[in-house]
Amino acid sequence: MNTPYKTYMNWSSGKDASMALHALMQNQHYTVDRLLTSINSHHNRVSMHGLRRTLLMAQANAIGLPLQTIELPESPDMETYNAAMQQTVSELTNQGYTHCGFGDIFLEDLKDYRVAQLKPYGIECQFPLWKKDTKALIQDFIVAGFKAIVVCINANVLDASFVGRTIDADFVNDLPEGVDPCGENGEFHTFCYDGPVFQHPVAFTIGEKVYRTYDNPQPEEEGPEKYGFWFCDLIPDEVRV
Repeated sequence: MNTPYKTYMNWSSGKDASMALHALMQNQHYTVDRLLTSINSHHNRVSMHGLRRTLLMAQANAIGLPLQTIELPESPDMETYNAAMQQTVSELTNQGYTHCGFGDIFLEDLKDYRVAQLKPYGIECQFPLWKKDTKALIQDFIVAGFKAIVVCINANVLDASFVGRTIDADFVNDLPEGVDPCGENGEFHTFCYDGPVFQHPVAFTIGEKVYRTYDNPQPEEEGPEKYGFWFCDLIPDEVRV
């Protein structure tokens, strides 16, 4: 057998990344030995998800993989983001990485963007969940024993009652019509705290729920002037060693 490809996982801390990581770990052609996550350095939280850095670190510890972060300012533009990503990818290629994993499911433009950004560095993108039925995926997630909690919702499509809920059959059944079961259109984001890729569960306490608004990053296109999101803060318990 050929030597497995040295692979890092683009880690969001949520359920889709967890399922994709699990799939790559089960594939003998890849050796995943690092998690890569974008961090909002100003707030010390995972970009988009709003998860505390300390809880992200506890999660990586529970999985048993080293964590590398891309440090971003409070409101990075695409130029800033791309520059930070390029610097990080250059470091990874120098360390022998040839492949990376993503948890994307069906957003073609996002997939094309990722492939185009990494092609100049010789990094091949792997999408283990690509084009899979999201209803089947969320059922597989639950049956496999993964555990996740909703940490962020788009208030334009879901009401505040959904944030802070556990991903289970009741949650899926309660989703309004038109909302993707995996939140692939950005309807909700999750924190995965247990499952097949974890050596032990991540211990945390549910904190306050906060509503925040953000300007539309592309005001010239159709859409609301501002977007509203509900966040559920999670507070890490003492990290296990």
